[in-house]
This record gives sequence, C-alpha cells and structure tokens, in this order.
Amino acid sequence: MVQCDLRPATCDLPILYLIAPAYNESQNIKQFIEEWYPVVERHNGGGLSRLLVVDDGSTDDTFRQLQDMAGTRELLLPLTKPNGGHGAACLYGYRYAVEHGAEYIFQTDTDGQTSAGEFEGFWAEREHDAVLGMRPHRGDGWQRKFVENVLCFVLRMVFGVRVPDANCPYRLMSAGLVGKYTAMMPEDFNLPNAMLTAYFSYFHENITFRAITFRPRQGGKNSINIRKIIAIGLKAVSDFRQLRKKLKETSI
Repeated sequence: MVQCDLRPATCDLPILYLIAPAYNESQNIKQFIEEWYPVVERHNGGGLSRLLVVDDGSTDDTFRQLQDMAGTRELLLPLTKPNGGHGAACLYGYRYAVEHGAEYIFQTDTDGQTSAGEFEGFWAEREHDAVLGMRPHRGDGWQRKFVENVLCFVLRMVFGVRVPDANCPYRLMSAGLVGKYTAMMPEDFNLPNAMLTAYFSYFHENITFRAITFRPRQGGKNSINIRKIIAIGLKAVSDFRQLRKKLKETSI
C-alpha cells in the first residue's frame, strides 16, 4: 500500500513504469538516463514509479554504467537477463512492471531515436487505454520503413486490422491491458509490440495513435541488420498465424 503521508506530493499520481530494453548501448545509455529519468521523477506515483532498463545480455559495459547511475537515482531500476532479443527484453520488462504494481507502462528504446519531450502529449491522452506512437518520418532509413510497411500488411492479412505503425517503440499503455494480452504470448516472442497493437485493434480496445519524431540512432552500432530483420519477419509470420489460430480456439 502506498504510504501517502510519507510522499504527499506524489500520492495522487498513478504508478508509472518506463520500460527500456538495452543491448550494447554504452555510447547512449548515460544520455538516455539523463533525458528520461526526469520524466519518471515528475510522474512518481506514491514514490513507486520506476525507470526500468532491461539489459539484454550486453557484452559491453552498459549494465555497469546503469548500476553506477542507479547509485544516485533511486527510481532507476536496472535489471539484466541473458540475451534474447529486443522483443523478449520488452516482454520481461512488461511482466515485471505488471507484477510489481504498475498502473501505466510506457515503452521506448535506449538508442536516442525518441524524444522525452514528446512524453507529456501522450500522458495527456491517457483517457485512452493505450496511446501508440506512429512514425510519419523515420530517421533510420528507407529499409526500416519498408519493413514496417510489410509488417502492417501482414497484420492486416492475418488479423484483419489496419494500423498506421505496428511496432513503434513509443507507447503508453494501461498495465491492465498489457497484462491481459502479454499473457497470451510466449516468453521469447519476437515482436510483442506489434502483437499488442494487433490485439488492441482486433478487440477494439480504447486506443489512439499519436505522431512522434523518430531520429537517427544517436551513437553506437545497430545490432539488427537486414538479414536479421528478414529472419525475424519470417518467424513473426509463423508466430502471428499461431496466435491467430489461438484466437479462434479461445476467448479472453
């Protein structure tokens, strides 16, 4: 239970967990924390909100940096796990947040492509159960835009849903909604954000899309190349079909 007499200024705020996966982000992680930690401080519901960074088995000093910074930032929670990919790291963070009392979950990435300055616009629209980012312009190249377009097409073919951006790493969601649908996914699911978008649309949840700025990667090397993207995409088609079959066999 929240001790309101200890933190009276924050007791009327909902508990926010900001989830960010990280893999070999030693060049970006300090700037990311400096930019995003104040967001969690402003929305520190009952002193229980957290900036949860899930280190996905980095081979550089990303996790050590996170531990050092957590020494002076009580709301920063670094966790590490064996490498399983971006999707598995997101799911790990989502499930941790749900289990630890989050009321809202916000997800973004640690590579500097998104801006903390756009968060408040999402927060202001939380009468919706999910506010999902969409990227009208992408700073990471036409190849990534092409892959996103194909992903949206696949979701349309498999689930019959039309979405402007399926996998955007900038999304504010009620924790109840996240818990409801992540329970239907395997732990190592490659594209949980895309699947959440599909589920939200398929079941006509109260969601909206909001445009964001999407910059080029600010430092370091992208660990996902076109070959990996294609491999992930092919597996995703199979996974989507399996989950579509599951939808036909069961109801929530």
